[in-house]
Formats: sequence, C-alpha cells, structure tokens
Amino acid sequence: MWRKVCTCEFGTAKLMKSRHGIAVVAVAVLWISAVDLCAREGNKDWVVLENCRLITNPANDGDSFHASAGAQEYIFRLYLVDAPETDALAPGRLVEQAKYFGVTVPQVIEVGQAAKEFTRQKLSEPFTVFTHMADAMGQSKLERFYAFVQTKDGDLGEQLVRNGLARNYGFKGVPPRLENSRLEIQKLQQFEDEARREKIGGWGVSAGRLNERAPSPIAFSVFVSEQRQPRTTRRAHSTVPASVMPTPSTPIAANNPAGSSKSHEKAKTPLGRVDINTATEKELTTVPGIGHVMAARIIAARPFRSADDLKRVSGIGDKKYAQIRPYFQ
Repeated sequence: MWRKVCTCEFGTAKLMKSRHGIAVVAVAVLWISAVDLCAREGNKDWVVLENCRLITNPANDGDSFHASAGAQEYIFRLYLVDAPETDALAPGRLVEQAKYFGVTVPQVIEVGQAAKEFTRQKLSEPFTVFTHMADAMGQSKLERFYAFVQTKDGDLGEQLVRNGLARNYGFKGVPPRLENSRLEIQKLQQFEDEARREKIGGWGVSAGRLNERAPSPIAFSVFVSEQRQPRTTRRAHSTVPASVMPTPSTPIAANNPAGSSKSHEKAKTPLGRVDINTATEKELTTVPGIGHVMAARIIAARPFRSADDLKRVSGIGDKKYAQIRPYFQ
C-alpha cells in the first residue's frame, strides 16, 4: 500500500510538474505570437517620414521600392494598389495581372516597367511617407512596410491608377483621418475606370498608348503632417497620432458639417444642368440627395445612355430617382 501511495504521489507530482512546464511553454508561445502579431500589424499611430529619398535598387518596381529617411533605409509597399511585375520571376501573378488588363504576359511586363519608371520620376524629389510600420513581407532581408506615399503632386498610388499603370487592388489600409478605406477604394475605382475609358497605360498598351498620360490637373489626395502650418523640417522619423492628423486637402470622404456654407450650394443647382456622363464628383454632390458615396457610385457606373439609367446605380430607388432626376440633362 505504501509503495502504491508513494508511486501515486510521485506520479501526481510528476504530472503537475509536467503540466506546469507545458503551461510555461504555452505562455511563451502565446507571447511570441503576440509580439509577432504586433510587428505585423504595426503601430496604431501614423509614423510620418518626411524628406524621404528614393534609393536605386534593381528590386524597385511601381508599387514597392527602397527609400531612405535620414540615415535609415526602408522598403515601402503601397496600400490599395498593385502595379504589374517587371520580370518573369512570378509567372502566376503575371498571368493574373495580364488577364486583368486584357493584355499578353509580355505586354503586362511592359506595363510594370513603365510603372517602375513612372514611380522613379515621381520620387526623384523628396517625398513623405505615412506608415503604421505594418509588415508587408517580401523576399528581401530588409523588412518591408505598407505605406501611403505623398509626392508633390499628391498620393502616389492614385497617380499610378489614374495613369493606367496600376490597378485598384491590394492590401487595404485606412488613409489618415478616414474611418475606413471604402471611400478611397471608390476613388481609386473611379480613376481606374477613367484610365480604361481613355485607353492609357496598361489599358492602351495594345493600341500603342502605354506612355500616354492622364490630362492634368487632377485632384489627387494630399496628406500633410501639420494642419494649416507652413512646412518645416522635421526629424526623419517621427510619430504623429492619427487623432491629430489633418483632413486631406483634397477631401475624399468628408461630409459637410450641418450649417456650413457649402451645404447651401445644392439649393442653387439649376434643374436639368448636370451632365450625367461628364460631371465631376464635386458637381454631382451639388445635387440635393447626392453625397460623396453616391457620386462615386454614379461615376463608377458610367457611361449612361441617358439620365434615365440612374435607376441602375446601387442605392438609387424610385424615391431617390424622383428626387435627383430633374437635375440631370
């Protein structure tokens, strides 16, 4: 009996020790996983890197490139957009991209090379990067981070898409001061649709229009690190809480506050004066009952045979149609 009891107690103690060890290992694994998750998700606040400069590297392409901020080197990958590959190292992606643009694989590589050159030119002057330091992964030993990149002309991703050198496709990110990425995605889709209609960039490569560019000026989104203050030299690596980020100078999601002067513009819109196929987003939002979201949907649904086709736009029912139809010619 004594031996059995002792063996039992010994076994129990051993089991408890074993369970304790397993618990310690489990905690360690969870801790490592949490650290890894934090590294991939990045900082909650925007890290604003000003006066960045492009670093020439064979791996650079239209939407991913090496850059320096002070003495630090980074690789950045643009949010929300995807430029074609520049070589045949990823055949699966090339086939998928070629199918998207409706071209051959050799042609889509041409588009990728044109996008790379476009980005090189746009980043030939100092630029600003907005990033959460979220891991974009990649094959380089240097970590790659998702980012919005601001050139002197505005958001780089929007410029690529508007010129037919990238598609509205990629890892989603919420631009500074916006609550979600939906409206920025809608704006990118509008740009993509316009580039397709104009047959420029990848949409016109078969017609010899690869190097044709969109007419200017175009209202690309602009993000700034200090609201309504002159641009000053900042440290290369600084963290600016998202809560104090200013509204982009080109609003893409803002609704006019109640009582603002712009809210009265809609009442002045003449009946039958808005062209359904050529009106800008700003012009569409002057029509009572049409906000930025609905304007983006209307633009994305173009071309229309006539304003009577408004009913096929998502969100426009009989009541909404009756309200807005008189304003379109």
